[in-house]
Amino acid sequence: MNQTALLAKFRRESLATASPAQLLTMLYDRLLLDLDRAVAALEAGDKPAANEQLGHAQEIIHELRCSLDPTVWDGGPRLLDLYNFLYGELVSANVTHDADRVAACRALVQPLRDAWHQAAAMPGTGVTTSTAVG
Repeated sequence: MNQTALLAKFRRESLATASPAQLLTMLYDRLLLDLDRAVAALEAGDKPAANEQLGHAQEIIHELRCSLDPTVWDGGPRLLDLYNFLYGELVSANVTHDADRVAACRALVQPLRDAWHQAAAMPGTGVTTSTAVG
């Protein structure tokens, strides 16, 4: 098996055995990676690559929105509003090829990602912060 196939197998197995908290942190990690790649692609003038990265980021935001039950905690509705805002901003940034707008979204996502990693790593959760993203 070549290295690419081994890496794909590792990712599949990591996802299959991950806890919900680990999956959430993986999504946030990949979202940041997509946003970083989108900014780089936009700055390089590579619109197809930016479109691909922003499309994937939008899919992640959509998944985060769909998996959120805003009635479970008082911050749920605000988090849902943030996801809706991010989704709209990423769609607009993709249409207008606006790297600054993507960077602004990234600045909103980074603290959330960090907070979820901290929560997932708390004692008793059985979660580690190592992720398989790529």
